[in-house]
Amino acid sequence: MSKNLVIVESPGKVKTIEKTLGKDFHVLASQGHVRDIEGVGKNSIGVDFEHDYAPNYAIDPKKKHLIEELKKESKAAEMVWLASDEDREGEAIAWHLKEVLGLKSETTRRIVFHEITPAAIQNAIQTPRDIDYNLVNAQQARRVLDRIVGFELSPVLWKKLMPGLSAGRVQSVAVRLIVDREREINSFQPTASYRLTAVFEGIAADGERTQLKTELNHHFQTKEEALEFLSLCKNGTFIISSIQMKPALRTPAPPFTTSSLQQEAARKLHFPVAKTMRLAQSLYEAGRITYMRTDSVNLSSLALGTTKKTIIEQWGERYHKTRQYHTSSKGAQEAHEAIRPTYIDQISAGTNDDEKKLYELIWKRTAASQMADAELEQTRIEISLIPNDTQLQKPTFLFVASGEVVTFDGFMKVYAPSTDEEKETTTALLPQFKEHTLLTGVEITAQQTFTKAPYRYTEGSFVKKMEELGIGRPSTYQTIVETIKQRKYVVIGSKTGQKRDFTTITLKNGKLTEKTKSETYGADSQKLMPTDLGFITNDFLVEQFPDILNYDFTAEEEKNFDEIAEGKQNWVKVVDNFYKNFHPSITAVEKGRLEGRELGIDPKSGRVVTAKIGRRGPCIQIGTAQDEDKPLFASLAKGQSIYNITLDEALALFDSPFPYTVGEYEGKTLVVNTGIYGPYVKQDDTYYSVPKDIDATHLSLEDAIQIIEAKRQKQLPIHVFGDIQILNGRFGPYIKYNNANYKIPRGVKAEELTEEKCREIIETPASVTKKSTRTSGKRK
Repeated sequence: MSKNLVIVESPGKVKTIEKTLGKDFHVLASQGHVRDIEGVGKNSIGVDFEHDYAPNYAIDPKKKHLIEELKKESKAAEMVWLASDEDREGEAIAWHLKEVLGLKSETTRRIVFHEITPAAIQNAIQTPRDIDYNLVNAQQARRVLDRIVGFELSPVLWKKLMPGLSAGRVQSVAVRLIVDREREINSFQPTASYRLTAVFEGIAADGERTQLKTELNHHFQTKEEALEFLSLCKNGTFIISSIQMKPALRTPAPPFTTSSLQQEAARKLHFPVAKTMRLAQSLYEAGRITYMRTDSVNLSSLALGTTKKTIIEQWGERYHKTRQYHTSSKGAQEAHEAIRPTYIDQISAGTNDDEKKLYELIWKRTAASQMADAELEQTRIEISLIPNDTQLQKPTFLFVASGEVVTFDGFMKVYAPSTDEEKETTTALLPQFKEHTLLTGVEITAQQTFTKAPYRYTEGSFVKKMEELGIGRPSTYQTIVETIKQRKYVVIGSKTGQKRDFTTITLKNGKLTEKTKSETYGADSQKLMPTDLGFITNDFLVEQFPDILNYDFTAEEEKNFDEIAEGKQNWVKVVDNFYKNFHPSITAVEKGRLEGRELGIDPKSGRVVTAKIGRRGPCIQIGTAQDEDKPLFASLAKGQSIYNITLDEALALFDSPFPYTVGEYEGKTLVVNTGIYGPYVKQDDTYYSVPKDIDATHLSLEDAIQIIEAKRQKQLPIHVFGDIQILNGRFGPYIKYNNANYKIPRGVKAEELTEEKCREIIETPASVTKKSTRTSGKRK
């Protein structure tokens, strides 16, 4: 038996750390949190309001077998080392482990390392510390506040909107950000103006006739103003009035934080936030990069030294410049290092293409941060218009040509950061002219342009906005984004653009030519967009709970958590101040469900037609509950919204061919209909979903029978061992026994399972997923 037990969070670290520490150390993983506030799924909030908001913790049922193993190993060890991650969640996990396992302070040590390398691990063993209870309390305060808000606010949504909705202290504010941006876009009124570009020709410094592309430094608001200026150009003379040349420097961006990595991976690699963090976690656990949840841009002295050595070896002394960065983000929390390679001399790392791409991005950003500035030479040529009619006043506007050339690439040899609103730019050296050179206008064009609406958020730019406002922290950005998508308040969506005409007026060879062209505007792809559910939930919460949905209020709570972590505030007081302001607003909400948007009257029945959020989502309702006849309901089609659907579009939803009968099979009538989950075939009390690639509006009897038999074939057991069945499920094969479902371990083939192996899996508590509630009358 090993003298030392090390407990880490993730199983991915176990082998690497155990190999580093040697035979006297045994490493096990807690697999995240081992307990949480009880009451999930029960009529209990899990917080004791009478005793300083004390949370009632309960062990995760799936972790009971693991806890027993950890208890056994910890009792046999002479020393237990709690090595969970170094952020607040990790500190809380260490404390929970100490409490659950009954560990004694004299035989327990807390260690942290921000990279999984032999040096970092050995240093952690040599410099242990106690559990930081300020960090624990900060995590506990966040967890208690989130539980209170979710537990008290969500039932209000169930009563006012629809069952199953959830609200959260941070997630609801995040949804508001996206709703507010969408409304900005929808209400945006573009303004037209005329932009002038020109191509001139003249004798360059080398004696050759050379062309020069320019743009006027002024936009005209009307077509008449543009025509007036073009008329001056038609009869005017052009002269180079100024040539300015000056050196410029471009500096590199700092190393990655969690936020900037998520943003840059989204822009350059098109990775969703969740994918970026999953890949970063894998690279961290493999010892390739430092800890990936951080808002620090600091690099250790060791990292600075090894990076300097690598840069000088690769590109020479001139390319190196030591830089120390300081964190400036609002509410900066984690005080460790930036995200960097653990070994900068390792240019490539990762077990698959995506890991390699992310590692390369991190490597380049880290190296570039310690490289010299890029040196450029910028040139600006200004061209004046001199009217031939001396009675006319000389225009103050100038045609301008700008260019730059890189004279020393510096950090740009390795890396160039991008932005969300980046435009296509070209870096070019302008032709050499002398001042006062006369030029001829080859072609001058005035093109009507329009101002652009605000950009929708990508996942990366959304994280950036949350960071700017102080909403969330490095460890929560991913969770926030994933939660609002899972709750169907927000989707990653696309918008088709609209056509509009624009005018161009061209002056060429002394003649003015006017043309009307068309362009597409407003198109968008793969952006965060609110759903109808997101809109209506947000509007209700903003109206009823303005403080909770206030950006500054949410940021202030995050600041309070930071101060708890620093020992400057008492967590109970923070929670108490919040609850005393929050709870009265819950009790003040009026009873009754929200009414929908009235569209008009159904001409057939004379009943009111309403677009609303029903018990199963956005829908159209004909009639009311007070009518003699029951209301009729129809789900919205894809792309429709309760906020802009018209009366005719709504009524058309009730003119579908459903339901219709296709015949009989096995002595029972087959009916094709559609519901909240899409079209289906109904046979007696059993429902069979119609596959998405089949048009359900005109099914034949043969089509319906094929759908039924295909579904039945999928539901045939892979194996049957008495009361044990191995079945195909939505997420893959599983074991069904005694009205409960059991997950088959990864790597185990369902076809090769024996009865003995099935019973071993059943006896493992962590394998149970849920009790089976399927009956023959449920939708299949």
